[in-house]
Amino acid sequence: MSLTIENKIITKIKKAGRGSLFFVNDFIAFGNSKAVNKVLERLVAKNEIKRVARGIYTRPKTSSLIGEILPTAEDIAKAIAKRDKARIVPTGSFALNAIGLSTQVPMNVVYLTDGAARKIRLNNRTITFKKTSPKNLATIGEISTLVIQALKEIGKDKVQEWEEKKIIELLKKEDKIRLQHDLKMAPEWIRIIMRKVI
Repeated sequence: MSLTIENKIITKIKKAGRGSLFFVNDFIAFGNSKAVNKVLERLVAKNEIKRVARGIYTRPKTSSLIGEILPTAEDIAKAIAKRDKARIVPTGSFALNAIGLSTQVPMNVVYLTDGAARKIRLNNRTITFKKTSPKNLATIGEISTLVIQALKEIGKDKVQEWEEKKIIELLKKEDKIRLQHDLKMAPEWIRIIMRKVI
C-alpha cells in the first residue's frame, strides 16, 4: 500500500523538477498525513530528497562545482507565502542586502506578513514571519518595497549620501506607476528621498 504512495510521491517530485519545494500537504491526495510523512522520511533516508525545514522538502539542484544547491531562505519564504496565499515583505538587514546596501547575508531573515506569524528553522538560519497591518504590505513595486524597508532599517536622519545616491539610482529602474503608488505608502521622510526620482 505505502509503496504505491511512495511511487506517486516520487513521480510528483520528479515531475516538478529539481529545486522545487514541497510540503506534506502537497501529497495529501495520496494518503493521510501520517503515511505521507513516513514516505517522505524514507525518501530522505534514501537520499532521494532533502528536508530543508520541518515539513518542507526538496530534490536539490546539483552543480558539478559545488554539488547540491539547496533552496535559499527567500525561495522557502516565497513558497510558504504561496501555499498560505499570504503576502510577504522582506525587512531589515535582508532588505539592505537585497538592494546592495549591505554585503552581509543575514542569518535570520524577517518578513512582514498578513499570514500566520511563525518561525522556521533552517540548518543554521531562521526565517521569521511577523504579522503586520495591511498598510505595510500595500506596496506593489519590487524595488520600491525593498527600498522602503531598507530605509526603515537605516533609520530617519541616518541615511548617508552614498546610500541615498544608490537608492535613487535603483528607484529609477522601478515602474513609474508602481513607484507613485508606493510613495503614498511610505513615511514622509522616506517620501522626500523617493520624490527625487520623480
